[in-house]
Amino acid sequence: MSVKKILVVEDDPVYQQRLRDILSQTSAEVLVASDGQQGVNMAEQEHPDLIFMDIVMPGIDGFSACRQITTGDTTKHIPVIIVSSKHQDADKVWAQLQGASAVVAKPFTEQDILEQVEAYG
Repeated sequence: MSVKKILVVEDDPVYQQRLRDILSQTSAEVLVASDGQQGVNMAEQEHPDLIFMDIVMPGIDGFSACRQITTGDTTKHIPVIIVSSKHQDADKVWAQLQGASAVVAKPFTEQDILEQVEAYG
């Protein structure tokens, strides 16, 4: 299966653009949400094949949004990759408990992101 649609949920415009630039190398359509609630809504409406999710965002944080997506009837099949500067072991365990498929540390490399697309695509 190839990834056709990727959702980036990130409130920082610099990281948002960096992820968009990296993901543009894939043939996937890249969608962007700038907070957790918007990310949940877009996941429900757009049904992306893969989601890259920041943790620290206004309103609903990435952990809560991840949990809503990974437990939602129409979205629970979508892999969620947490992308965050919070990547201590406890954060990784908590991310997995929320249903995240993987955790990528910020700052990330192009290879870090493309490996996730490859792994879950």
